[in-house]
Amino acid sequence: MGGVTTGLDDAQLRDRIAQATAGYFLDWSHPASGMARERSAGAFGYDVEETVTTGGTGFGIMAQVAAAERGWRPRQEILDRLEKLAGFLETADRFNGVYAHFYFGSTGKVIPFMAGDDGGDIVETSFLAIGLLAAAEYFSDVPELAARMEAIVHGIDWSAHVGPKGVMWHAHPGRPFPEKALDLGGWNEAFPVFVLGAGAEDPAHRIPAGIYHDRWAKARSFLNGWEFAGIPLPLGPDWGGPLFLSQYPFLGIDPRGLKDAYADYGVLARNHALINRAHCLANPHGWKGYGPDLWGLTAGDDHTGYVAHSPKEDTGVITPTAVLTSFPMVPDEAMPAVRHMHDDLGDRIFGEAGFVDGFSLHHGWVAESRLAIDQGPIVVGLENHRSGLLWKLVMKRPEIRRGLAALGFSSPQLPPSA
Repeated sequence: MGGVTTGLDDAQLRDRIAQATAGYFLDWSHPASGMARERSAGAFGYDVEETVTTGGTGFGIMAQVAAAERGWRPRQEILDRLEKLAGFLETADRFNGVYAHFYFGSTGKVIPFMAGDDGGDIVETSFLAIGLLAAAEYFSDVPELAARMEAIVHGIDWSAHVGPKGVMWHAHPGRPFPEKALDLGGWNEAFPVFVLGAGAEDPAHRIPAGIYHDRWAKARSFLNGWEFAGIPLPLGPDWGGPLFLSQYPFLGIDPRGLKDAYADYGVLARNHALINRAHCLANPHGWKGYGPDLWGLTAGDDHTGYVAHSPKEDTGVITPTAVLTSFPMVPDEAMPAVRHMHDDLGDRIFGEAGFVDGFSLHHGWVAESRLAIDQGPIVVGLENHRSGLLWKLVMKRPEIRRGLAALGFSSPQLPPSA
């Protein structure tokens, strides 16, 4: 799949990119565990070959479901990898059923995300759980495997992360919550924690809906309501923040028509992307190349390290996943940038596993790396634009329907009684 093929129509080009990008998981998952490796390159203190990621694995599972649906690889090959993955997850270190951020792919032992953070990461676990539920639904005709994946999700005790300030991002059952522990509040990528927590199979594992309303939705960075570049932003930080804040939550949960007391989440996801694009078109810093054919700021590798790129943290680096994962929300605005990146810049930034993680025409810099948390959403976003497959699978799940109903959501994808 390496190399650039020009002359493709729009649909063919999107398929070409999705299939190449899925190779990150189809060809480079950890051989012993089936987990997604954190990154393909870059000296961030981790063993590139051995470090596997919980959230990136969840995204990668959904990418492999898309690959099975499209026939990019034999179905049995993907089932075999999921069998291996389930076995790893059943024996890896867990903390009240909650998974850590990073693991050694060969042993299932935790790699601390940072000093003192060697316990459960509830947000990364939520991304993994969404992926497992999507796969369980898709492969429901393989009931034994589907049941194992469901059991992993049902074993997560979401309530174990409820602390004095609400839901805490990190927790270790053998220690009290740190005084400065990060709580989940304000609009960000942690939204699925509340949906899954409110809809947990075991009532004893549930997060009370009141915490969503009294903590998450009352944080200072939740309600916005201002316009940026003339575009209203319902929730989140000014100018929207990195695009992953409204992309990760909606890889499986369908935002179209999804509403609660605070926002229309389809409008939020679309407008966040449009604001991000508008900033790049205005290009206040004068970065080379920015415009209708080149936009997209989100977290990723940078010539200075790892940066949460956004309109307020713009270093001149474009992260391809930003525009590609926006496809279901802003297809007309995304397509010219995708074509330019592939057809005009592809010889520098596109290869065997899709686009590199980031690049800057201004600085003459191209990342050596690809990251699981950036590659997976590309495949999922393009598939949801094409068919809505991952949205359909996840929105069928009783855990999701129960959680959305408990939190007071309505959606055309939910039955009237939900």
